[in-house]
Amino acid sequence: MAVVQANGIEQFYEWHGDNAGIPVALVAGMGGAGSYWGPQIADFSARFRVLVTDQRGTGRSSRVTVQSIEQLAEDFIALLDALQIEKVHFVGHSTGGAVGQVVASRYPGRIASLVLYASIDRADPYRHRIWSLRKRVLQTMGPEVYAQTTSLFFYPPEFINDNDESLRAVEAKTAANELSSAEIMESRIDSILKFDISAQLGKVVAPTLVICAEDDLLTPAYFSRQIAAAIPGARLYLFDKGGHAVSRSRPAEFNAVVLEFLRGQVTAGR
Repeated sequence: MAVVQANGIEQFYEWHGDNAGIPVALVAGMGGAGSYWGPQIADFSARFRVLVTDQRGTGRSSRVTVQSIEQLAEDFIALLDALQIEKVHFVGHSTGGAVGQVVASRYPGRIASLVLYASIDRADPYRHRIWSLRKRVLQTMGPEVYAQTTSLFFYPPEFINDNDESLRAVEAKTAANELSSAEIMESRIDSILKFDISAQLGKVVAPTLVICAEDDLLTPAYFSRQIAAAIPGARLYLFDKGGHAVSRSRPAEFNAVVLEFLRGQVTAGR
């Protein structure tokens, strides 16, 4: 675990595994903290060196507001520069996937391959409705209720029924210790709502896997279909169910799909 000064802020990062070759960067969604990837660390680090980060405004990085998804992308490039990393296999969830699209279109030489998981390329009326509602919940009802609604937006009903006690513990911990301030969260929400890279996706040259679950409420699967169709040569994989956090609701299956793709890139010499 370490912190480095990059792009004018302190950025927290940690390494897992000591494998040679191009590392895998796991980049989280709206919450921004690398802890999201807990169910992936053991499997991924058994084959790759894995970089996990806390984004601007979250976790153990500088608690400052976010101006745009493009700013988060510049933060990521600055972190790679500070760590002297030439390129990575980029795995981004939701907002992290939006960051990955910017990095891949602006800095193609820094991305060996790209996994866009439950992500978007723009904000449409549905996204404005759902995130304006979540923003209002945070503003008027506070972090406890916001954290509770996160579980409803993230997971299928069956998973919530089977994991009610553990989810309640996660919600309480998130509200008490992990959720960024309302001001920072609002800036992150505003950043994703003004994001639109749809016209630039044709510039992405990295081998790309697009993943989503058909029952994702936060980033409906039609976004993934559109992204996969717009990126030349992109592959699309849709889980029948698993919600917005299929990497947590179905971790073994998620890990197998992504690792198969990443191993294929290594075999191909990327």
